[in-house]
Amino acid sequence: MTQVLAGVVPGIIDTHIHQWDPFTTPREASKLAPLYKRAPKLLDRVAPIILAKGVWQMVRTAQYAAQPYLPVDYAADVAGTVETVGVPVQSAVHVQCGWHSDDQSEETAWLDGLPFGKGGNPGLAAIVGTDDPRDPDFATMLDRHAAASSRFRGIRFMTTWHPDKHVLNWIDEPGVMTSPAFLKGFAHLAERGLTYDAYVYSDQIHEVAALAKEYPDATIVLDHFAPPVGVLGPMGRATGRDAAARADMLARWKDNLALLSEHTNVVAKHSGLAFPMLGWSERVSGDEVAEKVAPLVQHQTEVFGEDRLMWGSNYPMDKAICPYPEIVRALADLLAPAGPDLLRKVFRDNAIRVYNL
Repeated sequence: MTQVLAGVVPGIIDTHIHQWDPFTTPREASKLAPLYKRAPKLLDRVAPIILAKGVWQMVRTAQYAAQPYLPVDYAADVAGTVETVGVPVQSAVHVQCGWHSDDQSEETAWLDGLPFGKGGNPGLAAIVGTDDPRDPDFATMLDRHAAASSRFRGIRFMTTWHPDKHVLNWIDEPGVMTSPAFLKGFAHLAERGLTYDAYVYSDQIHEVAALAKEYPDATIVLDHFAPPVGVLGPMGRATGRDAAARADMLARWKDNLALLSEHTNVVAKHSGLAFPMLGWSERVSGDEVAEKVAPLVQHQTEVFGEDRLMWGSNYPMDKAICPYPEIVRALADLLAPAGPDLLRKVFRDNAIRVYNL
């Protein structure tokens, strides 16, 4: 245990977590949760059969998606960071996650009332909600989010689309971010000085670049490396099916990311290191995470530079693959050779600036 962050930052700011309670709020898993509560072992056995392949490959287990994940659960998961990297997790940024309601600001209001910062729980630094920029009422919805919480900082609208039909898509058509309706609506976000978290797959990076060019004064945050789906192992029907396909995928991702980084209003998260969408299929150690994601971390660090990178755990989505303290240690160890300034900015300072904390 290197405790590499000791003396570098007083505490970690995690820029990407999720909270949910499928029993008391309208969630993706609200129909599944009662069944899991009654028969968890049975559901874990049949989940690969009853769930769509793309959904199953993303969650890998129903254990975390089908039961509440709240501040006390997050606090328990992050407790070991003092031992592994030398400092605690101080606060986190919540990013939208499957609230099923016509009024997405309800999630923002719900989050604002959770017991973050109490009883030893990390604080809630900011909230990134969701709404569709193509919606004629988009401006009104942004104002509802802002009224629901002073922590509201921006939105993420899920636009991932993959040609492999067995990879999970969050939108029903490609090219949404470059559509006239999206670009017109995005103006309401930009004029309010709000951030936009972009979650796209690697072959959609050009869409983020187009958006960044159209709105050069808007802060756009790239989530989860714009995951090259299957770069670590097969996904979907045939994505990442062999070493040659994965090498080609990685090479294209590097080229696309380098081009995106030329837009200085784009910030990238070192997040989702253990996200199953990369091709993780079973539980691994922090050392294995560091070894496998090193090419992603190193390239993203090189092209974006120390001032445009942030840490995000993507918990509990990554929980099925690796414990939180080990993922933090993996990233810290990969970045440590570059010196304390990079560590300080990635694990704390850049989050304060980007999300205006």
